[in-house]
Amino acid sequence: MKLIHFLALLPFVGMLVLLPLVNKVQPFILGMPFILFWVVLWAVLSSACLGLIYKLDPANATEGGEE
Repeated sequence: MKLIHFLALLPFVGMLVLLPLVNKVQPFILGMPFILFWVVLWAVLSSACLGLIYKLDPANATEGGEE
């Protein structure tokens, strides 16, 4: 599987597939219940994954220094 496809699949797995497994209130992390921390964490990680996909995608490469 290409790295781009793997990075696109990670947020789906983290938010939907693993969410029932981490459905806990305890422990509190940064003052939030664990489930809320998990959702916020994956919102941030989803943005990071999309940014990496954008940088790695050859369709976004500039030609000859044009912007």
